Amino acid sequence: MFSYHNNVKVAVERAGGPTKVALLIGCSGAAVHLWIRQRKISDIAKARILADIAGMDVTALRPTL
Repeated sequence: MFSYHNNVKVAVERAGGPTKVALLIGCSGAAVHLWIRQRKISDIAKARILADIAGMDVTALRPTL
């Protein structure tokens, strides 16, 4: 059975949760929740910041599919 892993959710959890990520990155909490629902971050600069904070590769947060 196929299981789609939500890398954005993992990164946000590693970074301390949606509220903390919003404060660290300088965006709204609603934006962070939208990223989690969409399973990707459309803004490359914000994706790089979260990837650095979470210790992940940016391609996991912004797939090129």
